[in-house]
Amino acid sequence: MKKKLLFILSVLSIFFSSCADFLDVVPEGVSQLENAFSRRQEAEKYLYTCYTYLPKDGDVGSDPALWGDEMWTLENALHYDFSLEAFNISRGLQNARSPLINNWDHYYRALRDCNIFIENVVSVPDLPDWEKKQWVAEAKFLKAYYHFMLVRMYGPVPLVRENLPIDASQDAARVFREPVDSCFAYIVQLLDEAKDDLPLSIANPVEELGRITAAIAYSLKAKVLVTAASPLYNGNTDQVSLINTKSKEKIPLFNQTKSMEKWIAALTACKDAVDLCEGKIGMKLYEYPGDAQYNLSDTIIRQMSLRGAFCERWTSELIWANTQSVQTNIQLRTSPKLDPEYQNGATMTQALTVPLQIAEQFYTDHGVPVAEDKTFDYTTRYNIQTAGIKDQLYIRRGAKTVKIHFNREPRFYAWLGFDAGVWYGQKNYDDKKPDDLFYVQGRKGQVHGSIGPDFGPITGYIPKKYVHYKNVQNPGIDNYSINTYPWPLLRLADLYLLYAEALNEAADTEENKALAISYVDKIRKRAGLEGVKDAWTNYSTNSGKFKSQVGLREIIRQERLIELAFEGQRFWDMRRWKTVIEAYRTPIQGWDLNQREPQYYYRKKVVSNLSFGLKDYFWPISNGNITVNPNLEQNIGW
Repeated sequence: MKKKLLFILSVLSIFFSSCADFLDVVPEGVSQLENAFSRRQEAEKYLYTCYTYLPKDGDVGSDPALWGDEMWTLENALHYDFSLEAFNISRGLQNARSPLINNWDHYYRALRDCNIFIENVVSVPDLPDWEKKQWVAEAKFLKAYYHFMLVRMYGPVPLVRENLPIDASQDAARVFREPVDSCFAYIVQLLDEAKDDLPLSIANPVEELGRITAAIAYSLKAKVLVTAASPLYNGNTDQVSLINTKSKEKIPLFNQTKSMEKWIAALTACKDAVDLCEGKIGMKLYEYPGDAQYNLSDTIIRQMSLRGAFCERWTSELIWANTQSVQTNIQLRTSPKLDPEYQNGATMTQALTVPLQIAEQFYTDHGVPVAEDKTFDYTTRYNIQTAGIKDQLYIRRGAKTVKIHFNREPRFYAWLGFDAGVWYGQKNYDDKKPDDLFYVQGRKGQVHGSIGPDFGPITGYIPKKYVHYKNVQNPGIDNYSINTYPWPLLRLADLYLLYAEALNEAADTEENKALAISYVDKIRKRAGLEGVKDAWTNYSTNSGKFKSQVGLREIIRQERLIELAFEGQRFWDMRRWKTVIEAYRTPIQGWDLNQREPQYYYRKKVVSNLSFGLKDYFWPISNGNITVNPNLEQNIGW
């Protein structure tokens, strides 16, 4: 037993981390490990340790997926209480000497602890067999997930199937990166071993929400296989020179031929996940149940359905939320000081804002892109227009704002704040009194306007999606009551769109197109839009777009970018699609925030340029890690 316990001192960890000498802690480590699996209560603590390595999704200082070209902040603000490290990646400041948001060592420590748990939990004397099986499945899932995180960031990586024993030779510990196909195959193997030993639902929600279920495992397998089939990993000729040059075999790390079998495997996994979530579990897209106190309009009910799909806790749509990342700070950094009675809330900084190009990405109210809607004069979209009675639940009645803010889809109004835009909630809930509802006043000299170079806003758009509608300002400088929620990692809408994408890519058939469109339409219906066929046929200048595989691919991708906006999905989706370089040619733009009058405020202004090249599709492996293990091949360009 003690020989097995020495796994905790894995030589592998030494070569993945240059900052510790684990040999010095053998006696203490073994003693602690024996105690960790002496009884159920202690073993459960170790399982929770495996969960603690989950990334801090939604943390503005450490989650790179929040940034990219989807959100922006002031580049040199002195008062921010969060790191700009993740934000700086999009500014071209990534480097190999000290990589920004470098999680290499973090995830390899996580994999070591998962292996220790899997190896030793079977010996816990007071743990029933069924629970041992479930806990092993949870650890295997986490092991798969941490490998997936590494592959998304670094590409092909060394796999940690088991920890190396303490007496492993230096050559054995100097491991090589494995081909990307082997990495995905191993991740899927772990998920297959785990998924059917996991519960369909959490038996004790008070204590166990956030623990892994079968729905999570099936859905992650779908996402993993869609990722593996995507252009970044499937026939990526840009990576032809990435080879293990120090190995005898000189193994190429990226396949060079696109494989349709990968899309077929992804399609099967997506269907299995959808069938489980819809059929066995009965999941469905979230719909706001209404408010007994107020007879709300359909407009506001729809907005609440859309807002609640992301920031309500444990809805019928939520497959997986990260309980290691409960959202408070992101709401503080997003919320404008809406209540005119309390304008001294220093912690509400509007530090996170949305670029103009992301705001324009949302559809018109006809459910097609603004540049395609034949009823919308795209060339005059920046002209000034006055809001009337029909607009008053979206735009403050009588306010002058830019034309592109009118006649947009409900998700635009539910998930974005903008000058003159109505902001339902935050203590005002009666939509029969629209003049009492809060709204954003973002021009120079107004309460939500620019104060100076060290204080937001930056572009003129706010990611309202993050802010729970029941948050309320109270007396006092820092008194803002926040309804927290764990960061959603997988929603049913995400799974539907993965399924639609796999259907369209796996085979260019009318049957697949029709089924793909039907799942996109489920999401569009919740958003208050007509189905794809009717919308494009009736309103688009490209009326037959959905009939071709290429056209439907574009529709599905834009639907993902809209539906999952600000959730950290765009960052990874655009990488796996290999569309980042093209997107980043458009700089970060906003309005001229230093102007008071609408005709001057609504002039496009470049806020910052973006930096992205082929090398940026993957993180650099730090020079320190390569010095410790020379067999690690550096990513191209670093």
